[in-house]
Amino acid sequence: YSDVHLGNCRTFTSFDVIYRYLMYLGYKVRYVRNITDVDDKTIRDSVAAGMKLGDFTDQWRDKFHADCEELNCLKPHIEPSAVEHVPEQIAMIEELIEKGHAYASDDGSVYFKISSFPDYGRLSRLDTRELDLGKTQNERANSDEYEKDNVADFVLWKGRRAEDGANYWGSPWGEGRPGWHLECSAMIRAHLGETIDIHGGGRDLIFPHHENEIAQSRCAHGGDYVRYWMHNAYIDIDGEKMSKSLGNFFTI
Repeated sequence: YSDVHLGNCRTFTSFDVIYRYLMYLGYKVRYVRNITDVDDKTIRDSVAAGMKLGDFTDQWRDKFHADCEELNCLKPHIEPSAVEHVPEQIAMIEELIEKGHAYASDDGSVYFKISSFPDYGRLSRLDTRELDLGKTQNERANSDEYEKDNVADFVLWKGRRAEDGANYWGSPWGEGRPGWHLECSAMIRAHLGETIDIHGGGRDLIFPHHENEIAQSRCAHGGDYVRYWMHNAYIDIDGEKMSKSLGNFFTI
């Protein structure tokens, strides 16, 4: 939904080096890098710009590709988009509901039931931190992102809202759109299978994003999800994480 900044680029270059090194060691690598082209921020900013979602995200994707070329990053074998995989996401939600790990609400949204997955929190070591457990099923996290130490049943499918404009799809629960966490699990399953070797990303994604991926993927198809997690650190500016939300970022 915007220019990538140097903090983002640390992720791209870190895993480009790992990709190259694995191939150097003789491994056969299948490298997938997904595009999040529907979430709270892309919808918010495309509506504000008066543009169709696809046109809005395509322009930023193209700029991202240009930055990757400037950094000499190798292209991934596959670069799936979330919008192209809505049917796979709906199918995964149906599996989770059938197995008792998700439930629909009155507004047409669907939530993952964290209490149904005893291993929730192991990646981010939630059991060793003080947590706000105040949110209940009546006060769920409907945002794609939520407070770091706030555990809540997270959204898998968001019922259609007026502020979403024309950005919605049909589903068994009514018109709406997928949640950010679900998108990644569905795309990984479609292109890499149910269990993968390495999952990468910035350390800011460990909780809740990667924690939620683990929960929904393992509950949907059982077994392992990721054998090795790798997370790169932030780039800090004056002691704060470089981020778009803080406005303290530098582009390529």
